Amino acid sequence: MKLYDGGRAPNPRRVRVFLAEKGVEIDLVPIDMGQLGHRSAEVSALNPLQRLPVLLLDDGTALSESVAICRYIEELHPDPPLMGVDARDRAIVEMWNRRVEMHFLASVAAAFRHTHPAMKEWEVPQFPEWGEANRPKAAAFLEMLDKELADSEFIAGDRFTIADITAMIGMDFTKPARIERPEHLAHVMRWYQAVKARPSAEA
Repeated sequence: MKLYDGGRAPNPRRVRVFLAEKGVEIDLVPIDMGQLGHRSAEVSALNPLQRLPVLLLDDGTALSESVAICRYIEELHPDPPLMGVDARDRAIVEMWNRRVEMHFLASVAAAFRHTHPAMKEWEVPQFPEWGEANRPKAAAFLEMLDKELADSEFIAGDRFTIADITAMIGMDFTKPARIERPEHLAHVMRWYQAVKARPSAEA
């Protein structure tokens, strides 16, 4: 297998952190997204949406979308479980991962992609008003999450899961998106410091 990787971009990082938690190593094919390498003919042939990461299987199958790649890895390497252990747990993890993706990470990404000058050739057209509108959306999600984390160690319960990976990546990306770090949210910051201390956070 080969993983076409996009460096510090959020979605490639999600997969690398997931792999690090699993202790799984896959050959990386580094793609320079700053030079628009994700729009190359090679990547476009694997993923017509020109997005990274892409996992190329030995039989030639190309898997894109971060969660789909993680699901495949989870099936091959179920321990430690990062996507749930039974029907109820898997549903809870999926619920929280989707919430984090749709209501937090997507808002952080929109703020970055639509307001940062470096993204003007990526996000065509840029709508700065949309980017600005997403900053309070991200902040509102963290307010809600803080209440949830008052009663649990991690986002989907007492076990580290893919939902924590997605949220950590989103928190990391608040800085380039120019979203203020929620230092006043004690439970969010306790959780964030804990997940950032895990070795996988450096992946």
